[in-house]
Amino acid sequence: MPPSSPIVFVVDDDVSVRESLELLIQHEGWVAKTFPAAQEFLEWPRAGVSSCLVLDVSLPGLNGLELQKRIAAERTDMPIIFITGYGDVPKTVQAMKGGAVEFLTKPFKDEVLLNAIRQALERSRLALAHEAEMRELRDRYASLTLRERQVMALVVSGLLNKQVGGELGISEITVKAHRGQVMQKMKAESVADLVKMGGRLGLSERSAKKAASA
Repeated sequence: MPPSSPIVFVVDDDVSVRESLELLIQHEGWVAKTFPAAQEFLEWPRAGVSSCLVLDVSLPGLNGLELQKRIAAERTDMPIIFITGYGDVPKTVQAMKGGAVEFLTKPFKDEVLLNAIRQALERSRLALAHEAEMRELRDRYASLTLRERQVMALVVSGLLNKQVGGELGISEITVKAHRGQVMQKMKAESVADLVKMGGRLGLSERSAKKAASA
């Protein structure tokens, strides 16, 4: 399998279920990793590719719903598909509120599960892409000097160069120079683009005032 192949994790204490799902998953060209218990799954390192988890509700030790809470906090890029041997409305509601992609009652048709896995893997791919974009954006922001961060915060809050200069006690020409550096380092094509970046980084009017007084 190529290293970038999606991974479908399966946690189920029934060995026959694990084996059948492993074959089904591999037949679709995905990597299958199976575990009999939640703790063994948690010991596996986080996947760097799109992935999802097919998870039995009833497990020895840490059960499926408890594991879902752990994953929600630690592995936000890993959607969950629950499977269970019996229908349980309260558990289904709890699982779906927790963000599960699907809640399937055994026996289920292979294609129903495969469709859920495809949806989950696409959700994972988008989450990983968003994480990578945010990481790159934070790295760009980290490359700014203190003064450049001050100028960026004030610019994205809507102030003109002259107003930024007044807030920081520097000339308009100096503001323009810093602003140019900010645009270049942040790889912003326009002020509107820079404003969007500021929003994604959580810069606000409050941070602008804080920057001006720094």
